[in-house]
Amino acid sequence: MLTCNLYNGTADPRALAAVLASTTPDVVVAQELAPNAADVLAAALPYGRLDPALNSTGIGIALRYPGAVEPFAMRQRDGLSTILDPAQWPTLHSALEVVTVHLANPIDRPLGQTRRLRRSQVASIVGHVARMTQPLVVAGDLNATPAWPVYRRLTRVMRDGVHDTGTVKRTWGPRWWWPRLLRIDHVLVRGGVRVVRAETISIRGSDHSGLLVDLDVG
Repeated sequence: MLTCNLYNGTADPRALAAVLASTTPDVVVAQELAPNAADVLAAALPYGRLDPALNSTGIGIALRYPGAVEPFAMRQRDGLSTILDPAQWPTLHSALEVVTVHLANPIDRPLGQTRRLRRSQVASIVGHVARMTQPLVVAGDLNATPAWPVYRRLTRVMRDGVHDTGTVKRTWGPRWWWPRLLRIDHVLVRGGVRVVRAETISIRGSDHSGLLVDLDVG
């Protein structure tokens, strides 16, 4: 699985296509998905749901095999959710739910309103985890490093799958060619899911590195 913030159309579509061709993910979850990147994802992975936009709210789940995708309700900015059925996914032995989210940026003003919004968004995820009935992955741009309350609240109910691999790297920098300064893109797991390998992938034009993981679903 690959999770990637594509910087609202600034990520180079040719670079994204090259990444997909070289890594061949079965699932891609994308945030800040613009129409140019949506076209690339649709060409590479025929199933899923892509909701591109040019106001940083575009989001998508692209799938190699069939899977129904539904909105994941959150205040102000919905995510997406899909349940992968082992009857249609040859590498799965049990159903797996994949949720992608893009949490509000904590520096957006007014800051008090943004803090309340982020608390509400996190509460939606935590409530969903409490109701889960199958293995679950929540992946995307959480706009939170491991030092921040949002991350700590979420990792009380899920595991940081990338941290468990011991190959943690930062994923965001102010310019796509700059060194990465913060680890704010995450893959959280629950219910017998394990990340067995993780790496960051540069996508030219995006201020985020893609996060590529291999999952073991017990």
